[in-house]
Amino acid sequence: MFDLLFTIYQVMNRTISTKQFGFWLLVAIILGYLSGCNPRAGNNDEQLEFWTMQLKPNFTSYFTDLNTSFEAQNEAVKLRWVDVPWSAMENKILTSISAKTAPDVVNLNPKFASQLAVRNAWLDLNEVVKPEVQATYLPKIWNASTIEVCQENKCSDRTFGIPWYLTTTITIYNQDLLNQAGIKQPPQTYQELATVAKTIKEKTGKYAFFISFVPNDSGDVLESLVKMGVDLVDESGQAAFNSSEGKAAFQYWVDLYQQKLLPPEVLTQGHRYGIELYQMGELALLSSGAEFIDSINNNAPTIAETSAVAPQISGKTGEKSVAVMNLVIPRNTDKSNQALEYALYVTNTKNQLAFAQASSVLPSTVEAVEQYIKDIEQQPQTNLKEQAKKVSAAQLKDAEVLIPVQKDLPILQKAIYENLQAAMLNDKTVEQAIQDAANEWNSSK
Repeated sequence: MFDLLFTIYQVMNRTISTKQFGFWLLVAIILGYLSGCNPRAGNNDEQLEFWTMQLKPNFTSYFTDLNTSFEAQNEAVKLRWVDVPWSAMENKILTSISAKTAPDVVNLNPKFASQLAVRNAWLDLNEVVKPEVQATYLPKIWNASTIEVCQENKCSDRTFGIPWYLTTTITIYNQDLLNQAGIKQPPQTYQELATVAKTIKEKTGKYAFFISFVPNDSGDVLESLVKMGVDLVDESGQAAFNSSEGKAAFQYWVDLYQQKLLPPEVLTQGHRYGIELYQMGELALLSSGAEFIDSINNNAPTIAETSAVAPQISGKTGEKSVAVMNLVIPRNTDKSNQALEYALYVTNTKNQLAFAQASSVLPSTVEAVEQYIKDIEQQPQTNLKEQAKKVSAAQLKDAEVLIPVQKDLPILQKAIYENLQAAMLNDKTVEQAIQDAANEWNSSK
């Protein structure tokens, strides 16, 4: 179960790796000529093929029932469900597009899907989904899969994904460690976090918090900048983070690291390491999703007993983040009508609500969210998991995707993270680091 839960967080929150130049060269080669390709010949059978990411075996029963019901309502359609390990999805989808054997519907996150959307790989949903159907989804979540695509000197906004399930980050905290440090409430802002981090280190010798600065891991640091009031790029796509707000945010993380209030592994380890530290009792606060409560209960029951939950930490903007998983349809499928009908079926209010209840993630249609929150509020909060689900759901009304999809987003994260690391290690001043990061991003345009 832990692999599935980690999949949900990792895939929805990480920014795609850029360390392998060959990988993105492959993207360019495969997708650069898609606009001139003929529609694919299709699979070697008449089945409608649907790919998900690491949802077997926990949700095999759910999808068996879901697909059986859809086939009963659409006798001409036979479904083939393929579940792919999250670590293999990127390469497998690229390979399948190249070979013209891509699935008809595929489960991706907007960050990766957007990198292919600018190459015109996906069906433009604005052209095929009626406005009244689009309006059934949370507006900000629908827009999370919209990106500007430019071809032949003409640019237009295209929506490439239908929203499926969501997660909002919560703070899971060790009450014993906070009590030992004399702290009555977990921090709600980054300013409070800095104070709490110092107190916990002085009183307990433990660390308060973990956040990864590894360029190809999660986008949590980027989100923290936005929460602190930093504009990452301007309307023309140029760097906007070389500002007073940006320098203050860079300085914040540099100070925490140089004061030894962050584990040294923040420079080398990903988000999963923070989960391990929390489960070992070495970390007071864990920024993660409600889905990870099961993992803590199973792997560290003693820590789970002293754990409680609070809303995610934010900055002066008060903004809260949400992560999205969606369904996309390859533009060259020869079953686009059936694929669209199935994608809308999987993501309708009834089926989203059922999946959210089965998996502890959140739905993305307006009605499903309202019903989910109503159900949660009526349930007794007798255990940590139920408390986490309630906190997660309560944040949804104010949450949004803080890092909108855009072309070359991995390059932006790499430039910021690597230069932040240089400043944290005293290889650069904060001023030089932020200027170099801005130059790197602008030169990539």
